[in-house]
Amino acid sequence: MAGQSKTWWGQKFIKALESFCDPNRLKRGRSYANPRKIINFERNKGDVLAHVRGSVNPYFGVYKEPLYKTEVKISPIPKKDWTKIIQKLSTNASFVSRLLLNEIPENIEECFEDAGYNFLPYSSQDFQTDCTCPDWSNPCKHIAGVCYLLAEELDNDPFLLFELRGLTREALQKELMKSPLGKALASGLVEEDIEPEPVDSYYTIPKTKAVPDSVSLKEFWLGSQRIPETPPSHEGAQVSGIVVKKQGDNPAFWDSDRSFLETMDEIYERVRNKYKNVF
Repeated sequence: MAGQSKTWWGQKFIKALESFCDPNRLKRGRSYANPRKIINFERNKGDVLAHVRGSVNPYFGVYKEPLYKTEVKISPIPKKDWTKIIQKLSTNASFVSRLLLNEIPENIEECFEDAGYNFLPYSSQDFQTDCTCPDWSNPCKHIAGVCYLLAEELDNDPFLLFELRGLTREALQKELMKSPLGKALASGLVEEDIEPEPVDSYYTIPKTKAVPDSVSLKEFWLGSQRIPETPPSHEGAQVSGIVVKKQGDNPAFWDSDRSFLETMDEIYERVRNKYKNVF
């Protein structure tokens, strides 16, 4: 059932719920984790308040759909202990940078363990639940449904767990940015506001260019330099001449109208023919 959540923190949240909740109630609770069953899902600091639609059951004398008030509360962390946790977080560049980027590090639990707390709930001691339904078990299927819906909320906003523990996202990031490490990292994360510049048109405007008074038609069509002929291939050549060929037909130091590659190819051929026994 932990697979109902997409993130590692959401899966741990569900795993903690499964550790102390009746499996049959969990199974029925999953069917309640939708807006048709859970209405008025609200978060108030560390409390999650919701109204859950019940079931009509004439066997038990319930002829009208009931509406149960359900509450899930996660034990908050005192302010003095939050100070210790934030000091621990502020000494790790990876923690600070990811938290400022609205991400939750996988090993963040280390900072909470040193202060004697768990970041994620691990047992029934971390939950306080209540429901107005007549079910004697706590948590009931309505509470389980609210917890599953809360796990989905945590997938989308992991900082909700900080809020349920007594610290908002804004307060956390503000405290982290007070530290020397936070100040250094925050300077590179601040987005620069660039004001839009007005333009006359979104289309490319063509620019005119003056044409010389005298234009040689031959030079216009053929160019200022003669197009070199393709040099004949020579079989058996063992020197690739890559360094020479990289210069192109008309390198900067070459003043002749003749192709530089063609001239060098002819020189190599003469040398090869003169020293046949060597090459």
